Amino acid sequence: MIIGITGSFGSGKTTVAKMFDRLGAYVIDADKTCHSLMKPGGKVYVEIIKCFGRVILNKAGRIDRKKLASVVFKNRAKVALLNNIVHPEAIKEIKKLIRSNKGRGVIVVDAPLLIESGFYKKMDKIVLVKSILSNQVSRAVLTRDVSEKEITRRMRMQAPLKKKLALADFIIDNNGSKKKTLLQVKEIWKHAGA
Repeated sequence: MIIGITGSFGSGKTTVAKMFDRLGAYVIDADKTCHSLMKPGGKVYVEIIKCFGRVILNKAGRIDRKKLASVVFKNRAKVALLNNIVHPEAIKEIKKLIRSNKGRGVIVVDAPLLIESGFYKKMDKIVLVKSILSNQVSRAVLTRDVSEKEITRRMRMQAPLKKKLALADFIIDNNGSKKKTLLQVKEIWKHAGA
């Protein structure tokens, strides 16, 4: 069973993924996979620099994700260009991880852009984590060291909640306590046959 977890920026996807992990799922963090692909020398690294310039590098020659974000999140065309470079390679890596961990039972893919990348089609079930905008913004400010304005700009670049709701098999309302969220996760764990 492969469960994809998605949601908007700051909705609490990673918290939910950790809860599935504690229940026994094998969790794949798509963001970490993407970041590892950006290491110097790799195909993705070279392509990103070719498209966005050396201005996105730090003094050590590594991609500075903050600098990259400040260049990319200015318009949809640049976001699409970055996604077209990173997503195909990330999906290949995640597929490899899924294949090599098939025997573990439930595999959870924590992917903020699960819908946008089209990778949701490869999931057995899709879990959407949703939260009110003020909660999303305050969480993202705490965990990402990014301004409210920047968070709002990034959220606008993601697929609308309406589209995600239409594709979700399960919806977790992450506006309450962690205990309430965990109860919802356990319910999905039961229904997913885990």
